[in-house]
Amino acid sequence: MLFTLKKVIGGLLLPLPFLLLVIGLAIVLLWFTRWQKTGKILLTGGWVALLLLSLQPVADKLLRPLENTYPTWQPTQKHVSWIVVLGGGYTWNPRWAPGSNLVGNSLARVTEGVRLWRENPGSVLVFTGAAARTNPVSSAEVSARVAVSLGVPRDKILTLDTPRDTGQEAAAVANAIGQAPFLLVTSASHLPRALIFFRHAGLNPTPAPANQLAIDSPLNPWERALPSPLWLGHSERVIYESLGRMWQWLNGVSAEPGQ
Repeated sequence: MLFTLKKVIGGLLLPLPFLLLVIGLAIVLLWFTRWQKTGKILLTGGWVALLLLSLQPVADKLLRPLENTYPTWQPTQKHVSWIVVLGGGYTWNPRWAPGSNLVGNSLARVTEGVRLWRENPGSVLVFTGAAARTNPVSSAEVSARVAVSLGVPRDKILTLDTPRDTGQEAAAVANAIGQAPFLLVTSASHLPRALIFFRHAGLNPTPAPANQLAIDSPLNPWERALPSPLWLGHSERVIYESLGRMWQWLNGVSAEPGQ
C-alpha cells in the first residue's frame, strides 16, 4: 500500500500532471468563481513553466549536473566479476522484439550492461526488479531475456526478482554477492541516489552510468528553440530524482553512511 501511494503521489508531482492540475484549477477559478486574478496567475504560471521545462536549453541545463557526476566506465579500468543492472520500466509481449519490452531508460541500462559484460570476460550480469502487479514476468527476467537475445549465455546471468525499489535492490544485491567488487549500472541521473542506497547497504560499487540524456553535442537550431515532449522528459528526470532524494531524507538515509 505504501509503495503504491508513494508512486501515485510522486507521479502527480512530476511536471506534466502537476502543471495540468495547476492549469485545470486555473480554468475552474476563471469559469466558476470570482477568483479571477488568482486564476489568471495560475494559468499564466503553469503555461510558462510548461513551456520552459519543454525547451532543450532549460531542461538539459537542469539535468546536466546530475548526469555528469560520474564518467562512463572504460575498458582501461579494473576488471570485475559482477555487473549489476538496476531495473526500470518494462512490459512483456512475447510477439515483440525482445528489446521493445524495455520501456524508457531500461533498454539503455541493459545494453550498457551487456557492453560491460563483454569488456569483463568471465563476469556475471545481475538484473534486478520485481514483477509489476499485472505482469507475470518480472523486470529482472525481461532484462535477462533481452541480454540473452544480445548474445549473453543464460548461465552468466543472475536475476533478483523481488526488489521493488532501489533500496530493496541494494539489500538484495548485498545478500546475493556479498562484498565482491561490482559495477553498478543505472541511468546517469539516477546513479547518485542509487549509490547512497548501496553504500548504506555496506557495499562500495564502481559507478557505471548509462542512458545519458543531457545533450552537449550539436543540434539543429529549431531543436533547441521549439518545445518538445522529449525535453520535458529530461526535466521530469530532474524532478523525479529530486523527489527521490527527498524521500531518502525523510527515511533517514543521508548522503554517506554514519552521517
